[in-house]
Amino acid sequence: MPKKLIIDGKEIEVADGTTLLQACEQAGSEIPRFCYHERLSIAGNCRMCLVEVEGAPKPIASCAQTVNELRPNPDGSPNVVHTKSETVKKAREGVMEFLLINHPLDCPICDQGGECDLQDQAMAFGIGGSRYHENKRAVEDKYIGPLIKTMMTRCIHCTRCVRFMTEVAGVEELGLISRGEDAEITTYLEKGILSEMSANAVDLCPVGALTHRPWAHNARPWELRKTESIDVMDAVGSNIRVDTRGAEVMRILPRNNDAVNEEWISDKTRHIVDGLRSQRLDQPYVRKDGRLVPASWDEVLDLVAERVKAAGPEKIGVVAGDLTGAEEMFALKELMDALGGRNMDCRGPHEVLDPAAGRAGYVFNTTIDAIDDADAILIIGSNPRHEAAVLNARIRGRWRRGGLQVGLIGVNAPLTYAVTHIGSGIQSLADVADGKHGFAKVLADAKRPMVIVGAGAYGREDGAVVMSLAARIAEAAKKGADEGWAVFNVLHTGAARVAGLDLGFVPGEGGLATAEMVSGGVDVLWLLGADEFDVTALGDTFVIYQGTHGDAGAHRADVILPGAAYTEKSASYANTEGRVQIAARAVFPPGDAKEDWAIIRALSSRVGHTLSYDTLGELRAKMHKAAPVLARIDEPHGGEGEVEAVAKLANQGGMADATAFEPVIPDFYLTNPIARASAVMAELSALNKAANAAGSLNAAE
Repeated sequence: MPKKLIIDGKEIEVADGTTLLQACEQAGSEIPRFCYHERLSIAGNCRMCLVEVEGAPKPIASCAQTVNELRPNPDGSPNVVHTKSETVKKAREGVMEFLLINHPLDCPICDQGGECDLQDQAMAFGIGGSRYHENKRAVEDKYIGPLIKTMMTRCIHCTRCVRFMTEVAGVEELGLISRGEDAEITTYLEKGILSEMSANAVDLCPVGALTHRPWAHNARPWELRKTESIDVMDAVGSNIRVDTRGAEVMRILPRNNDAVNEEWISDKTRHIVDGLRSQRLDQPYVRKDGRLVPASWDEVLDLVAERVKAAGPEKIGVVAGDLTGAEEMFALKELMDALGGRNMDCRGPHEVLDPAAGRAGYVFNTTIDAIDDADAILIIGSNPRHEAAVLNARIRGRWRRGGLQVGLIGVNAPLTYAVTHIGSGIQSLADVADGKHGFAKVLADAKRPMVIVGAGAYGREDGAVVMSLAARIAEAAKKGADEGWAVFNVLHTGAARVAGLDLGFVPGEGGLATAEMVSGGVDVLWLLGADEFDVTALGDTFVIYQGTHGDAGAHRADVILPGAAYTEKSASYANTEGRVQIAARAVFPPGDAKEDWAIIRALSSRVGHTLSYDTLGELRAKMHKAAPVLARIDEPHGGEGEVEAVAKLANQGGMADATAFEPVIPDFYLTNPIARASAVMAELSALNKAANAAGSLNAAE
């Protein structure tokens, strides 16, 4: 039942259960806070959000008091709330004075300076001096991981970091110990926290107690130019902000998008920055006498054109990698079509995803934010914690609220929430599809079920059979689901995959797929940022590598065309739910590197098939005409055509493989060329391996 309030003289009506703090903000009154955060449980321990309610004996902590808990006035009139009265002002000044008793005077050297809530609120709501002159308390700094630098003397015990680690990251290793002036935040076992989401705790810290170790003393926030962009480390499409100084990316921060990543990003997304500078390809190279030597653009383009013309269309193959933008895939597909080539693929080896089945057959139809409403989830051949860390946190958040059952077929890895491990291979999947396992009834009884198929399932040689069984399960679950609820979901690991399938960047009739091309099936192989396969099987194939880093593809290449990273170009990416988003250019490519579509356009004129656009705008206009779905910016697919697509998938056949599903990401921190060039990611990878080895040893003992 709505409740009326008068806040600072303004009468408003708010929903039952709304906190006083939220009601005040709806009325336009600013309420300071340190412990309260919209996405965390309420602690009510900083007391900075005090307000005055007429009739109450003392100021009230507005974050912990709901409007329906207010004592009604005897005459039935609305409760009157003051946020700017002298009582409130004095109460907040007293709270701030207490908070600053032990806080060190570190502002000039603190990394949080300029972005510090305590600094800002002390100016706005505090007083100019302190009545306390005793010596300040000192607290020993803690090691809580390689990404987080601590200075615990600054800590004001808001417990945001503790609640985030427990509630969102699912790593219950941080807490508040002792009492009174001996209280301190620490890890229970005095060791570093290993979580794919841990660095978000630094964003939450309202003081400088937690700061980012890799960024320490690098730059002040007012020196940086801010660019809103999209992450490509996985297929979630997290919204990010790229902060640059001059020609260098200094840091990456999350942007709020409730429908995709809320306000979290993975540690890989955030701390990949040093990988954008290391091992970069900043000029063209040609292999001569077994060695790659620098060359001019004219030289490499002439050589590539010569080899392409000599090979003939049936002996040319192109493979697009996981970080490729839609624009360069479209340009390369247009060039291949003009040449008459049919050997092209944007998928990993053996992946069976086929655009012919319809878009609903290869996207996350339920949508990411609808996970919040799910009541049963079956995960097949996937480890969302590694393949889509932010999406996994969304599942955990739903599980914490209760009423969600999660089934898992595949590797029984810790996912930060309770799961029913059904089995490890295709037989377990068949049992659920045939109704022989109890989880089939869980899905049948659910009103909002989800079936999530990962690359560990559809990327096998018997992927068609796996997808057929998964589609059958989704069909059965949909019969009892709420009207309009989509069930079937494909979880991708590559940011480029959905856009590539939308463009039809797959083999034409009689064309070769990725597995056949990378095993020596063509004479000329063009790798468009493709590195995630074994290059040793290429034999005598002439390899053109167009990419950003000196990774596996570049090591095997005969010609290197230096391209632009995702922070250095404007490119379209469709995330795993089919939501098209634009990554904006924050800096220019280094040295002689060029934007990828421009390289392809330049080459097209040398092979006699000049592409019909000279600007990115012209390219996009033509791309949107060819694939209208890519023009629907920021719209998820949402299950359109799901019934037809799932029916087609369910009718697929093939030979099944009895082996267990295997993880497709053996190391979360080293999944792409940028990550493998990052010293920070290398350190995290080594620590993670050591922790896993120690865990295995302890288990054995």
